Amino acid sequence: MSTAAVLRSEWIKIRTLRGTAWSLLAVFLLTAGFAVAANAALGDSEADSADFDALFSVFLGLNLGQIAAISFGTMAMSSEYQGGAIHASLTAVPNRSLFYAAKLANVAGLALVMGLVTTFVSFLGGSAFLGDAALSLGDGDALRALALMALFAAGLTAVLRSGLAVLSILIPFILIVSMILGETSGSLADYLPDRAGQQVLYVDPPSDLAPWAGLGVTALWTGAAVLAGWWSLRRRDA
Repeated sequence: MSTAAVLRSEWIKIRTLRGTAWSLLAVFLLTAGFAVAANAALGDSEADSADFDALFSVFLGLNLGQIAAISFGTMAMSSEYQGGAIHASLTAVPNRSLFYAAKLANVAGLALVMGLVTTFVSFLGGSAFLGDAALSLGDGDALRALALMALFAAGLTAVLRSGLAVLSILIPFILIVSMILGETSGSLADYLPDRAGQQVLYVDPPSDLAPWAGLGVTALWTGAAVLAGWWSLRRRDA
């Protein structure tokens, strides 16, 4: 099969999985919905606080959105390991590197598009309630993407071959472990994949990492997971 044909087949697979569509919609609803609701309730009442950050304020739903993005990446990859689907996929596409790259390209593309739409709506919707404290779209700190965590989850799923295992690890990690480590281990926790990437959501980041350096750390984690997934798919029996 040609590269275009493989990309198209993986697009059809992801599009027809009910869970992936719902998880992508959840990225938008949780992130943008929570941001608008929270800022509608608080308004600009926190604007004079020393801890107030106008950019992070409009992305208060990011942690919930990250969980949905992780679920999307996990389900997109784990569907191959349910009912022996991976055997049919590799029979149709014997080139495992091409198959894996096409899968990840679809995951990244869909997550990126949804991430851009979500951050745009979150920014405009949340900023509408901040009055004079709101940023403008021209400030350069407005639009960010959620695709890296979806790719991170997809790569880890290719290693563990179980969506349940990946979700059982990553969701408690983000909701509980990362938060606890952040309180107890100081700057070390800033280099965890979820916390590092969040630095781009601040005008004035609370950690020692600069915004794009933090995103770079998350990209390194993602790259490691993707490479591990590729190695696993290439070296292990289907």
